[in-house]
Amino acid sequence: MNQKKIELAKDPDSAASWVAIRRAAKRAEQVALSTNTELVVQRNGECVHVKPNAKPMPR
Repeated sequence: MNQKKIELAKDPDSAASWVAIRRAAKRAEQVALSTNTELVVQRNGECVHVKPNAKPMPR
């Protein structure tokens, strides 16, 4: 697996993908909070269910 930062990719779409991923994660948090559903996130290589709360999740 390539360990280089995605922001340094030669392809502009790949370089901008990290911003899009973060934006999608923020929106998923908003939707989970408004619908009172759990988020499924990966922590330490394991999928876990997280209840949304009003304060942002650490990244």
